[in-house]
Amino acid sequence: MNIEAFRNYCIVKKGVTEELPFGPDTLVFKVMGKMFALCALERLPPQVNLKCDPERAIELREEHDGFIIPGYHMSKTHWNTLYLDNLPPKLIIELLDRSYDLVVAKLTQKLKTELNALR
Repeated sequence: MNIEAFRNYCIVKKGVTEELPFGPDTLVFKVMGKMFALCALERLPPQVNLKCDPERAIELREEHDGFIIPGYHMSKTHWNTLYLDNLPPKLIIELLDRSYDLVVAKLTQKLKTELNALR
């Protein structure tokens, strides 16, 4: 999966915006203002950071040694860095969906209501 395909999947999710808060080289995806994915636009091979359950994060790092690593410049407990070229697109989509869901689950009730009202 390339960065453009990753981006296209992210931006169609409900309540998602994209921003460049850390400069022109890091694309950030947020749901209702809360970050769930980061893309390093200039890094080769292409890589993204996704939120993850702590136990699952460790399992993924062991199963995909070198291709899923602790989150670069992120909490190593809750974030993983994925090397997109070396992982099956199905797994990337699964982990992206989970990252989105983890962030949505932590939204305030007010934000959840606003998200649910979106089309």
